[in-house]
Amino acid sequence: MTKADIVNEISKTTGIEKVAVQATVEAFMESIKNSVVGGKNVYLRGFGSFVVKKRAEKTARNISKNVTIKIPEHFIPSFKPSKSFVTEVKGKVKK
Repeated sequence: MTKADIVNEISKTTGIEKVAVQATVEAFMESIKNSVVGGKNVYLRGFGSFVVKKRAEKTARNISKNVTIKIPEHFIPSFKPSKSFVTEVKGKVKK
């Protein structure tokens, strides 16, 4: 499902114009992104959490040059679904 599909689905369900729904979805995503970039976690009860994870410094290898490189400590965004979300997916998604 793409962002356009989400906008279409919300527009059909609520009866709100697609332009307004798209602006709302864009603002929602921008708000989450700005919070995570600012180091704040975002918790959406019943859906999940957007959190900032810290990756420790590590040593890696550049195989093509056969050189050891050092990857510095850094932060990455991560999503952790809520228990109710996971349970619902486990119960309803079929192969």
